[in-house]
Amino acid sequence: MKKIFFSAAVAMLTATSFAQDKVADVAKFESETINFGKIKQGVPQKGTFVVTNVGKTPLIIEQANPTCGCTISDYTKEPIAPGKTGVINATYNAAAMGHFEKHLTVKFAGINEMKSITFTGDVLAAEEYDKMKVQDATAGQDKEATAVPVNKAAAAPTAKKATPKTLKKAVKSNK
Repeated sequence: MKKIFFSAAVAMLTATSFAQDKVADVAKFESETINFGKIKQGVPQKGTFVVTNVGKTPLIIEQANPTCGCTISDYTKEPIAPGKTGVINATYNAAAMGHFEKHLTVKFAGINEMKSITFTGDVLAAEEYDKMKVQDATAGQDKEATAVPVNKAAAAPTAKKATPKTLKKAVKSNK
């Protein structure tokens, strides 16, 4: 009976000593999700996931695989020293319009657990995207301003709509 108990104890200790770490014990991602926001259809978008080695031994990224055919990934191939960072790059081709959420599965050497990282966003038709960009560029800016130029030669000041270009001219002429 003692031999069985002793054998079981040794087996448990051996299994525990060979237990592998979890991803969280060896790697920390700066962000596990990248949101591309609104992107233009047909214009590929690249995102970079930064991973830090929080373990005590060099960290090796064995694989970084997309879960669909619409991404291409590249990653740091050399071992990442403790405390140092590596990268996983992902590119989304933005061919299909609408919301997307794509995942990459990351495998580290010596760790059985897989890590899923995500990128997301919304693909807009080219015309809709361009229109949105123009609106964003003009938001917060006054396209026209009402100015009352002080013209010494004029009998009375007159109100007129001025653009930034005509405002500059009015200021120069009043000097």
